[in-house]
Amino acid sequence: MVQKKEISKSVLKRLPGYLAYLKNMPEDSPPHISATALANALGMGEVQVRKDLALVSDGGRPKIGYLREGLIEDIEQFLGYDNTTDAVLVGAGRLGCALLGYSGFEEYGLNILAAFDSDPDKVGTDESGKPILHIGKLQSFCKSHKVLMGIVTVPAAHAQAAADQLMECGIKAIWNFAPVHLDAPPHILVQNQNMATSLAVLSVHLQAQMKPKKELEQ
Repeated sequence: MVQKKEISKSVLKRLPGYLAYLKNMPEDSPPHISATALANALGMGEVQVRKDLALVSDGGRPKIGYLREGLIEDIEQFLGYDNTTDAVLVGAGRLGCALLGYSGFEEYGLNILAAFDSDPDKVGTDESGKPILHIGKLQSFCKSHKVLMGIVTVPAAHAQAAADQLMECGIKAIWNFAPVHLDAPPHILVQNQNMATSLAVLSVHLQAQMKPKKELEQ
């Protein structure tokens, strides 16, 4: 693996795609894979893929490519998937509870320790066995467990207040599922999981795909 360095967010967004493809290849696939083959499989530019892989791994060999298992390990190490990151979640509604109980996050090195909510009726233990605590205990919990990541799953009207509480608790990174922009100082990383944006991209893509068909029918 190459020495870890600062890379752009666009590269960080592409790396999980490479990793997912590599890990889901058939068991009888060749042990080596080239940047060209990976680019073709994902419909991406060969030069871009080659540059991205060079940032995270020095295992590529001319005419041979990368040892697939070694490349998987290099990408996982670079993304921190081999080190568990503890997080807390604010908003124990349907989405929050779904994320709290999702065991698949463990594969990506994320461990949601607990959820927090202002509704006393939601306090207790989730079906996954993880605790749902009152929001009043958020600060003491974050400090005692040294949590640095927070997940916001509250309605848009309450998202900024939730983010402010998390930042007051020492949180350095926020994964925001609320459909609203969050104000945060430069040293706090906010990653927006905007479902409306994703839906818009899908909708435009479908319209573009249907347009030729409609033209033929006319």
